[in-house]
Amino acid sequence: MSSSSSVRTDSPILTRLAALIGLTVVFAILFVTDRGGVHDDSSFRAVAAVGFLLLGGMLGAQLLEVFKLPHLTAYILVGVVAGPYVMHLVDHETVRKLSPVNTLALALIALAGGAELQLPMVLAQRRSLSYAMVIHAVIGGVLATGAFMLSAPFLPFARGQSWSVVLGIAALWGVLAVSRSPSATLAILSETRPDGPVTRFALAFVMSSDIVVAVLMSLVIALVRPLIEPLSVISLRDVQHLGHELLGSMTLGMTLGFVLSLYLWLVSGQLLLVLVAIGFGLTAGIRYLHFDPLLTFLVAGFVVSNLSGQGAKLLHAVEATGSIVFVVFFATAGAHLDLPLLSRLWPVALALAGGRIAITLLAHHLSAWLARDEPVIRRWGWAPLISQAGLTLGLSAVVEAAFPSFGTAFRSLVIATVAINEIIGPIVFKAVLERTGEVGKAKDHGATD
Repeated sequence: MSSSSSVRTDSPILTRLAALIGLTVVFAILFVTDRGGVHDDSSFRAVAAVGFLLLGGMLGAQLLEVFKLPHLTAYILVGVVAGPYVMHLVDHETVRKLSPVNTLALALIALAGGAELQLPMVLAQRRSLSYAMVIHAVIGGVLATGAFMLSAPFLPFARGQSWSVVLGIAALWGVLAVSRSPSATLAILSETRPDGPVTRFALAFVMSSDIVVAVLMSLVIALVRPLIEPLSVISLRDVQHLGHELLGSMTLGMTLGFVLSLYLWLVSGQLLLVLVAIGFGLTAGIRYLHFDPLLTFLVAGFVVSNLSGQGAKLLHAVEATGSIVFVVFFATAGAHLDLPLLSRLWPVALALAGGRIAITLLAHHLSAWLARDEPVIRRWGWAPLISQAGLTLGLSAVVEAAFPSFGTAFRSLVIATVAINEIIGPIVFKAVLERTGEVGKAKDHGATD
């Protein structure tokens, strides 16, 4: 009996030791392969990188469980260490070749996010969501705009500009500051399997608020253009384009949702291949039509979950596919982090990231007080709102394209700030879920973890 108890006690230690040895071996193999020039073909390097990041991320996650850190953090750190700026095991060209994995991951994230948005849950929180949307978008955005204007003298691309130009750039920053991370939120929820007030608020607010942010960005770009470019005027064409994008994305999303529901009801087999085809092929088609893939897949997932009885099947399939794709997605994000840039901009980036966290806390407590939310939401509902990732970077690319004069430098600052939020946010969210006792309380969708 004592022997059996000893084995159970030592088992976690042996597991961590095996993970450490395995991670060291994986790093060593890729290091020797890379330095020895065993295979210089770029396609081979991309395939090797996928295998390495997958194995390294999973082994790293086991190691960091000792410190109760999210698996997501381990994936990012493995990518950073293996990336172009540390060990150079995964170079810039390889990271670029892995972009299709990001496309698939974002499609799966949006589908799962929409499927998790249960209509009864959203309606039950409509008061909280309404106040939170308005307070975070308006007051949070204005305060973030002010924080950027205070930081402007320390930014080369804003220093010496007229007040109107700085105000325009700051307004763009204000919109980005109120964006969240569906990918990080769903990754933590998938890992911890929680349920409770904080979990439900996180799902409802993070998934729906990013639609609001995408709309805000299009409006703000149109409004600030005359401030940044004096010869420009506010164009109704931008507003018309926004309406076309929103209506087209929602219509296509509803159509895709009904088609997926029908497929799940009649066939339901080979769903992995269907999701991969949707993630790669349909995303390209959506972009060609100038629609928003995130909104399209979000609506599709919502339709499947709420207008058919097939939501559990869809979530099961996404979880089975995403368990592999998400590891590579976040590890690639870690490899993509520009460490030299972060080292140059870290004082301002850290100040802006810290200011954003403070503004998020203030906006959340104000909205929760006005909505008369339950105490656990008032105290901890801000935790899932810290993370930023792919959506914020995507919107920064839109700003870069719209304003080439400062867009590249602006996006560099965004990348540096997102890097901080991308690491801090998931750790905080997981800690809060454990503190509130919501971890492990989710109903099983039928997937095997």
